[in-house]
Formats: sequence, structure tokens, C-alpha cells
Amino acid sequence: MIATILLQAAASGGLGSFSTLIPMVLIIAVFYFFMIRPQVKKQKDQKKYVDELKKGDRVVTTAGIHGKIIDLNDTTFLVEVDNGKIRFDKSAISLDASKALNTPPAATKS
Repeated sequence: MIATILLQAAASGGLGSFSTLIPMVLIIAVFYFFMIRPQVKKQKDQKKYVDELKKGDRVVTTAGIHGKIIDLNDTTFLVEVDNGKIRFDKSAISLDASKALNTPPAATKS
């Protein structure tokens, strides 16, 4: 699609083709800054959080299982839950839910 627009702009050589290219470039720029860039940042934050996990950290998995890490490997971790232990892949950590679990509730003002 973009290649077609560029070929049409090159073939006609007029200013009209250039003016139709500007909105397309703006749409791509907006798409990048509002969709792609935040997703890449979130992926980096997720990877950093998982890499910093250690024994004793409380986590929540993407399946909603709450537990405490008792063992770490390169790609997996062992979580202690109420009725036993379960091994999960590191990608199963929910960053938002785990951070919410580990941050103390804000003090309410009276």
C-alpha cells in the first residue's frame, strides 16, 4: 500500500501526489507513537521485572495464581501456593498484578 503510494507520487511528479503522501506519513507517525512505542516499553518493563525476581518475592501469574517464589531457574520458577508447589514459565508473571500485590496500600487521609 505504501509502496503503491510512493510509486504513484514518483510517477506523477506533481505537488498533488506529495500532498497525499503527507497525511499517510502523519498516520504512520501517530500509529507509532500511540501504539507501537508504548507496547515496546511495556515489554521492556516486563522483562526487567522478571529478570529482577528473587526467592521470597510474592507474585501473581497471568492465570491469577498468587504465591511466593521458592526456586528460580533460567526459564522457570517454582511458586509455593496454599496447597503445594507449582512450576511456571517466567513469562507467566503478571507485571501489573504482581506490582499491585507488593505495593502497600496508600494511607487514607481523614
